[in-house]
Amino acid sequence: MAARTFDMIVIGAGPGGYVAAIRGAQLGLSVAIVEREHLGGICLNWGCIPTKALLRSSEVFHLMHRAKEFGLKADNIGYDLDAVVARSRGVAKQLSGGIGHLMKKNKVTVVMGNATLPAPGMVSVKTDKGVEDLTAPAIVLATGARARELPGLEADGDRVWTYKHALVPKRMPKDLLVIGSGAIGIEFASFYNTLGAKTTVVEVMDRILPVEDAEIAAFAKKQFVKQGMTILEKATVKKLDRDATGVTAHIEQGGKLETRRYDTVISAVGIVGNVEGLGLEALRVKVDRTHVVTDEFCRTGVKGLYAIGDIAGAPWLAHKASHEGVMVAELVAGGHPHAIKPNSIAGCTYCHPQVASVGLTEEKAKAAGHEVRVGRFPFIGNGKAIALGEPEGLVKTVFDAKTGELLGAHMVGAEVTELIQGYVIGRTLETTEAELMETVFPHPTLSEMMHESVLDAYGRALHF
Repeated sequence: MAARTFDMIVIGAGPGGYVAAIRGAQLGLSVAIVEREHLGGICLNWGCIPTKALLRSSEVFHLMHRAKEFGLKADNIGYDLDAVVARSRGVAKQLSGGIGHLMKKNKVTVVMGNATLPAPGMVSVKTDKGVEDLTAPAIVLATGARARELPGLEADGDRVWTYKHALVPKRMPKDLLVIGSGAIGIEFASFYNTLGAKTTVVEVMDRILPVEDAEIAAFAKKQFVKQGMTILEKATVKKLDRDATGVTAHIEQGGKLETRRYDTVISAVGIVGNVEGLGLEALRVKVDRTHVVTDEFCRTGVKGLYAIGDIAGAPWLAHKASHEGVMVAELVAGGHPHAIKPNSIAGCTYCHPQVASVGLTEEKAKAAGHEVRVGRFPFIGNGKAIALGEPEGLVKTVFDAKTGELLGAHMVGAEVTELIQGYVIGRTLETTEAELMETVFPHPTLSEMMHESVLDAYGRALHF
């Protein structure tokens, strides 16, 4: 069978790949997308979306226990874990089906199967009907990533779980160990802890949420401990001994090795890029620690071959992948898009309380040579936060003292993952403190704290 020819072929239909395909089609390119498993990728099926559905259930459960505070009555509060998981899977399925509709609507050819790159400009797809060859002058790698597995800590789906097992649990853990305190680890720790699991988090770095501002991470830790979590920092899980009833973890901290007993372990120690089996070596694509090396326009150095999203390195975020997908489609169509600025991409963690940030932490801003002005505003000073019953939180802003540039913004508390976008827009528009101060924020809203934090950096806070 003769090879089918397109203007652009995308390998991987996650939030990077399917968005690249849609944008390419909008620009008049003929586009094929190859996917081996699910349209929507990890994000829609096993990541961002189903975890948020689970976390929403635990948030409602938490609020039900606080009913009395709000003048409400709720008796015999409980949950059905299978029903919680079923809702989460239903949400994922609905969205994954929506991607299929978007592909049809935009006339993108979908090929289900495993892709390899036998030669530049060529993709060979092993489908359930045989092998199909596709050719295009532009090929976009969007194959994503999977959970990193450390020797001795490998998941077995029974006692030791990855995020996938944790999304469809066989049982409710009683004593849970979470290895790793990045976004994935902390979100699952938050979910299971809220539902009643006795939860311990082990982090090898000197603080949990290590990519966040130290002050914000410390605030979050205090809240997690108040909720009953045990947090072990500067600690390493050396070994897991498994048996029929649970796991004995050998944990080293401060030079001492201790054993602790758990019935379930979730390993969330990072991700590795899906670079194997594609034929990248033969094409001489440069790969560094499982991630394809690219320039700021996602070009690999091999003519016509691009890499976007998790396979192309940090930050490992769906919205970064989507934006890169749009940028690459525009490049392929002959446009002149702006390069992505990693420092203007927000990070969001949906634990309770939520954590969100954009730009440089105070520590990194100082290390980069900036003289800084820092503003803070606590949730306890905000009327809307108190009315919501969410007085625990902090908004922190970091400015360049000489120019007034907003270098970074860091938040912990209710709904901060929705609020952070205000600062993201500010950074994209190269806003200084003057414009932010002159902006009128609506009352009563949580967003007023964003204004107050800016004012505080210049000694002008009004409500604290």
